[in-house]
Amino acid sequence: MSVEFLGVGGLGQIGSIKKGEKAQADKKTGSIQEADQVQFSSVLQDVNKAQAGAAEDADRAARVAELKQQVSSGSYEPDLNKVASNLLQFLMEEK
Repeated sequence: MSVEFLGVGGLGQIGSIKKGEKAQADKKTGSIQEADQVQFSSVLQDVNKAQAGAAEDADRAARVAELKQQVSSGSYEPDLNKVASNLLQFLMEEK
């Protein structure tokens, strides 16, 4: 499907339909029917990934804002055992 707006073409075809598969499915006389398939363009897949990433970014931004507030108020208390174990793990990987 291609969309034109005032004579100017858009992004082109968004999805594709395999017409050959339908013709082959019509030729089969068995009782097993193949399911229809839809393929989306890479542009549409990238948009979907960006929307999923935006939700994760919003969650991360909220967590960072919460931590900043805790640090500024002096109520932030990290788990020192977890910090130490991660630091040791990092140092061991560097060698």
